Amino acid sequence: MAAPARFPTTTVDEAPLSAGGSRGITPARLTEAIAALRAAQRRYSRERVPLEWAMLQNNLGNALVALGERESGTQRIEEAIAVYREALDVYIRSRHPLEWAMTQNNLGAALRNLGIRQASPARLEEAVAAYREALKEYRPERVPLDWAMTQHNLGAALRSLGERETGTARLEEAAAAYRQALRVRTRQRAPLDWAMTQANLGNALASLGERESGTRHLREAVAAYREALREYRRDRNPLDWARTLGNLGNALSSLGERDNDVAALREAVAAYREALKEYPRERTAVDWAMTQNNLGNALARIGERDEAGGRLEEAVACYRAALEACPRERAPLQWAMTQNNLGSALLRLGEREAEGSARFEAAVATYNDALAVFVAASAIYHVEVCWENRDRALALIAERRSAKRPPDAAAARRADFQLVAGERL
Repeated sequence: MAAPARFPTTTVDEAPLSAGGSRGITPARLTEAIAALRAAQRRYSRERVPLEWAMLQNNLGNALVALGERESGTQRIEEAIAVYREALDVYIRSRHPLEWAMTQNNLGAALRNLGIRQASPARLEEAVAAYREALKEYRPERVPLDWAMTQHNLGAALRSLGERETGTARLEEAAAAYRQALRVRTRQRAPLDWAMTQANLGNALASLGERESGTRHLREAVAAYREALREYRRDRNPLDWARTLGNLGNALSSLGERDNDVAALREAVAAYREALKEYPRERTAVDWAMTQNNLGNALARIGERDEAGGRLEEAVACYRAALEACPRERAPLQWAMTQNNLGSALLRLGEREAEGSARFEAAVATYNDALAVFVAASAIYHVEVCWENRDRALALIAERRSAKRPPDAAAARRADFQLVAGERL
């Protein structure tokens, strides 16, 4: 079973600086801004002017998050979390309710950014809590746009948690939060925000669709992505356009698999290849790798329906390219999903070979690598999928080996099966 990797419409759906165009700010400029903010805090100390100091803290946190998004490590984002929490010591809810809510929202964005990079879901849980705190003061009748932004961000954190779990409750909550945001974020009022939330609603619906037997949520996801693409244009918003097009490819790929619709799968392949044109590998390694993974999934699904096997070999090449571009330490869950998918393509190729178990053994190795990450992340849904895939590969190895053994090797076969069963523990 292949695991798709879906894009948020921005790196973290609504990071504090995204509305101000932080993508265009270079790391050097952000480093200068951080130094300037720290210098300003020496002039405007917490003891002398606490409110000015707290505002500088908030801006410092925003700059640290923006710089941290451009780095592979997590030190800057961890600094930002500490900075926001210090600001909350000054911004007391009872005295400064809107400033308190703003800082809670920014803290939530930093926590989610960190949570995506870490194996443990603890930071994502903290992000959900921070957004819920912010919504206690950000109310639709009082600050509708801030309320909608925080609803959107809450949806993003819930979706990140839901994609690691086996159930659908978090994903349903995420979809509900995005739909709440769309009450205010209309296309007429805030077109790019509307498109962002439409695209991320599509992400939540697509995740739900993968866990149901029907296709209702997948079709709703396709509709949401197509809505977003009405506003995201290649000439004006190339990265958002590419991300949303890639996510549309995911939904079409899943629909094609469910309905045995090769035309939908081919449309998905075309969508991924178009999206890759906007992802230079050297500048957008994570996005490029994610799209390569998803292109591999669609090619593998076509390959299952093609006896020649060429598409499966193409899929293997896509997965290996993705793993090379985005190593485990940079995005562990994404890396593990790609390892799982590589294992599945190798397993299918092995099934088409008349003899030998080399492909199956390579698949088991990749599944084991993926499981090490999924288990550490408590990503139960992915653990169960990967275990099932690995168990099938192990069973096929045993079957190939038993076919070569003489009839009096029954005891040895039983020992093999005992070892396979024990390995799962």
